[in-house]
Amino acid sequence: MRRNNTPYFVKRICTAINRFYVKRFIAPQFDSVGAGLDIGHPRHLVIFGHNIHIGNYAQIIAAPDNCIRLTTWPGKQYSGEISIGNYCLISPGVRISAAQSIRIGDNCMIAANVYISDSDWHGIYNRIRPFRCTKPVILENNVWLGESVIVNKGVTIGENSVVGAGSVVTKDIPPNSIAAGNPARIIKSINPNRRMLKRELLFKDAEHYFYNQDQLDRYVLGKNSIWNWLRYLIAPRKND
Repeated sequence: MRRNNTPYFVKRICTAINRFYVKRFIAPQFDSVGAGLDIGHPRHLVIFGHNIHIGNYAQIIAAPDNCIRLTTWPGKQYSGEISIGNYCLISPGVRISAAQSIRIGDNCMIAANVYISDSDWHGIYNRIRPFRCTKPVILENNVWLGESVIVNKGVTIGENSVVGAGSVVTKDIPPNSIAAGNPARIIKSINPNRRMLKRELLFKDAEHYFYNQDQLDRYVLGKNSIWNWLRYLIAPRKND
């Protein structure tokens, strides 16, 4: 599809259905959930286990061909926990798997296909008994993980730090750093004294933010007719 042929009023209906679905079927799966949870394609968010928490105004963008999975596993020593802070962004294909503890701070951005795990899941010599090799993972506030980053057990990524696409994080990354590579190494520092705009700014006036999003949909989709949309669904043309 080269353009979105969906009429504006159809988009409004779909948005209302999604919000109902999130409230009725997704939110109860979290142990705690903040205000303003926004999920794109919520049927493709898979939640398994207990002790999964998410803060205010989190945005989760799943996709039909790229599910998001949040998973905690119970064990004898620990019960897995995932805690996601306020104003976080989680993109398609993200997998977060906890056997002990994964804590994600406020304003964090997690790009597509990121994998975060606090466990090796099996030992090198004992490959029968799972969950023995676990160490907590911490992402401090305002961390940005690029596409396909892997974060291994026992890692703390400091505030404001950025991890480049495709990196494998095996050791702690200090605050205000840019790291990349396999294994990830610091390649640049971020000036902590320079003003930084964080995701929380989007929701300083949350009602106004969602109103602007709706007006953008109206502008982009407002001229789409239902007849052209139905025609596109049945018999798409080259320019569709």
